[in-house]
Amino acid sequence: MFVVIMAGGAGTRFWPRSRRRLPKQFLNIVGERPLLRAAVDNAIGADGDRSRLLVVAGSAHRPLVERCLPDVPPANLLYEPVGRNTAPAIGFACVEIARRDARAVAAVLPSDHVIGDPPALRAALAAAASAAADGAIVTIGIQPTRPETGYGYIARGEQTAVHGGQPVYRVSSFVEKPGREQAERYLAAGNYFWNAGMFVFRVDAMLAAIRAHMPELAAGLQQLAEALGRGDSDALARLYPALPAQSIDYGVMERVENAAMVPASCGWSDVGSWAALPEVQPLDAAGNAVSGDALLVDTAGSVVDARAGRLVAVLGCRDLVVVDTEDALLVVPRERAQEVRQVLALLESDGRTRLL
Repeated sequence: MFVVIMAGGAGTRFWPRSRRRLPKQFLNIVGERPLLRAAVDNAIGADGDRSRLLVVAGSAHRPLVERCLPDVPPANLLYEPVGRNTAPAIGFACVEIARRDARAVAAVLPSDHVIGDPPALRAALAAAASAAADGAIVTIGIQPTRPETGYGYIARGEQTAVHGGQPVYRVSSFVEKPGREQAERYLAAGNYFWNAGMFVFRVDAMLAAIRAHMPELAAGLQQLAEALGRGDSDALARLYPALPAQSIDYGVMERVENAAMVPASCGWSDVGSWAALPEVQPLDAAGNAVSGDALLVDTAGSVVDARAGRLVAVLGCRDLVVVDTEDALLVVPRERAQEVRQVLALLESDGRTRLL
């Protein structure tokens, strides 16, 4: 099985630590390793076979990728000249894998999530790979632990197989992010799972699905494959920007009839904003997630990231996010941490792009 790590995200909700020049996946937001490094180790193990590992990232971040993953063969590092969302990125990886093995199975995973139980993830991927070998396009469904409104959901259909002791189910439907009451109903029903953006498929099956449901993308990928096959070194820069920008969820997964799901309980979190850190970090006695040189007095339920080399003192606060960097300080209620993009929009409109 090939493993493809998607490392092209912008990570804007982790501003001010995450910037255009240094996105979230290259930061040690959780623990000592950058999220990208952790994603590789979680998927294939610290000593896994790097020859079948591919990483798709933005060309502007080539030095960061190479510094983070010096053990990955350079030919396996694929750089997008521009970001075009996940469907073109996955198609790009499929084109490269198909040049090596047209019927290979590939697993696609994000670079910026956190996995608490990597062996459980690898067991789910192995089961999904067995199902994908039969032609299914498989997604990993995360067993929900709370009525989460920030994730999309997968509705589980009937069980179709068992691989390695893991059940495989037909996907009944993909569901958009619900409101609170709907999320509570999903949790109570027991047959809804979080959509973690992890997919396993035979590359020929995925390319066929793209041809069926995204013909414009398929035509562009075919041109790209032919040009790369001829050794056209300018093909990527010339052809990739014209590919339609679309997510794999909307473009393919919600339309295919052979979508399957393998459930997983692997301590997954997408760590979507600063507010999510208490899910994945050790907490102090008052429920605070603290990094760096911070002094908290009569403060609870807060996230404090103080790694700029100076003391950050927080007194008498509840459910706050405080992030200190060399050139910017963020203070926001935890419940509004997702709204940090509003700050970035104002910085952009004010021309203060050096802070983005």
